[in-house]
Amino acid sequence: MAEKIKKFFAKKKADAKFKLAGPGRRLDVSSDSSSSSVAPSRPAASRGAPTEATIHAAIAAEARLGSQRKDTNFNTSFGAIQAQVRRELQAGLKNEDPKHSPPSQRHSMEREVELEASPTLAVRGVYYRCPFVSNEILPKDEWKSKLAEFLFEQLEAERCLTACLIIHSCNYNRTKISDGVEVLCKYLDNIIANPDEPKFHKIRCSNATFKEKVLPLVGSTELLYAAGFRQQSLEHNGVMEEFWVFEKDNIEEMKTLLDLRETLKEEARIDIELDRNAQVLFAAQASARYNLPPDFFQLSPEELKKEQQSKTEMMEKQMQLRTKVMREREEQRELRRYKYALIRVRFPDDCFLQGTFSVYEKFSAVVEFVQEHLNESAPFILYSTTGHKLEETDYDSTLLALKLVPATVLIFGWDTDSADETNQYNTYLKPETMILAQPL
Repeated sequence: MAEKIKKFFAKKKADAKFKLAGPGRRLDVSSDSSSSSVAPSRPAASRGAPTEATIHAAIAAEARLGSQRKDTNFNTSFGAIQAQVRRELQAGLKNEDPKHSPPSQRHSMEREVELEASPTLAVRGVYYRCPFVSNEILPKDEWKSKLAEFLFEQLEAERCLTACLIIHSCNYNRTKISDGVEVLCKYLDNIIANPDEPKFHKIRCSNATFKEKVLPLVGSTELLYAAGFRQQSLEHNGVMEEFWVFEKDNIEEMKTLLDLRETLKEEARIDIELDRNAQVLFAAQASARYNLPPDFFQLSPEELKKEQQSKTEMMEKQMQLRTKVMREREEQRELRRYKYALIRVRFPDDCFLQGTFSVYEKFSAVVEFVQEHLNESAPFILYSTTGHKLEETDYDSTLLALKLVPATVLIFGWDTDSADETNQYNTYLKPETMILAQPL
């Protein structure tokens, strides 16, 4: 497993050098012609055996469905349009006793500003994967503890690289990580520049900077240990205090500190990836009405209760005359409540392909998701339920910017030029994707 970590860092360095090399070009084409021949068309995978990623997605989905099918309310949708929200608010829903309604119903009162007439979709939760560690599909909190456990197990085999990975992978406040890494690098720089200066060999544990910026970081003490520091009790101003003390004998060579500093500054980490939780539904299943899970909201349940209390104030604002700028600002605040977006793509045969995305992912991720599950790799077009065609110029826009949050339905259609070629296929989705369909 330690070899995996070494390869991980080697790949990070290679990727960084590759990006610095600039855009590539074909050797058999001149630079002028190659630059002008770039087409904006989407990459189309050749039809054939299912990809490894698709197989894993199918296996994972089957595993999830095996435990979830006991719940008849799982993975259905509900209609929650803005007009209905206003009616409920006016009926005094804000005074409703929360004991008589599940938490999911309280979420249904959130405004879906951009979905005036399309249903909001629901799943049980949000799941993640981390191929570097295993093929398991788990909630985010479970992955955090599992990733930390995995990395700490690697310390004995590869302490230096693993300590850096722990710092950047197991802490989640980027500002605090940056501040802590800056102090740690300062410790290393002082010893590298002054290897025989004793004052740079000791770090007092009660030092304010150490206590506030270094000690709170998961993995910081592991990194100090890898750098040759050991914790000792020493006399300071007539009192015994705890110190981290550097000894040259604790490392193989001084170059270890240089390598450790370089690795720490690279900020390489093991990221967990959002699992698409691909689902296939039929029209009858898509007509039921249920709510989004709490994972989709930026707010905690306690904060949502406060939001509930402010509904009356929101109604009063809706009755006021406001400028377009004021309405747009409020709209953006509404949309920023969400962390995830559920995208459901409706095909002409009334099958729905559903996936989970971060609201900050680009629309191109949705296009790639659909392409991955298509039975035929011909070009296609996605439309909104109002008939708006999503162009290639939208590919670099986030789902939040396109107002496709918290959930929306897109309509699938073949590109006009390829429609005749693709009509010969009976199904739009691959067989290995269709096995994800839930029974009616």
